[in-house]
Amino acid sequence: MPQGPGQRDATGPKVRSGRLALYLATEPPQDFFASFELRGTANDGELILITPLGSVLAQIQWRPGEARLHAAKSSQEFDSIESLTRQLTGTALPLGAMLEWLDGIETVADGWQVDLSGLGQGRLSARRTSPEPMATLKLILD
Repeated sequence: MPQGPGQRDATGPKVRSGRLALYLATEPPQDFFASFELRGTANDGELILITPLGSVLAQIQWRPGEARLHAAKSSQEFDSIESLTRQLTGTALPLGAMLEWLDGIETVADGWQVDLSGLGQGRLSARRTSPEPMATLKLILD
């Protein structure tokens, strides 16, 4: 059962859950929406993406030098979480920085600018201006 923002389960790290929206300024523009559960650290973590109907779209796990994607009854391995998220969404997502952003830490992620002003209301937004395509990421926490 998903837990509220910042809660810890009995066996592990903080679990964050909510909704994610990613917009890519490509031609044509691309949008990606999913519910999520995120746990771990920048070095070792897991992201589960869930469709609006509640089924698991993808499960992503990472640790140094390795990232694994489980989706549609198949698995793929990548050398980094950035290459995995680039393959999945069309752009490299700063998952390690996202974990710190959700803790209120304004960590630098190459090309990304984060706005933590709405974090008290469970909202986070970030924008990547380089490299192209421009990307906008919004998180709403449960």
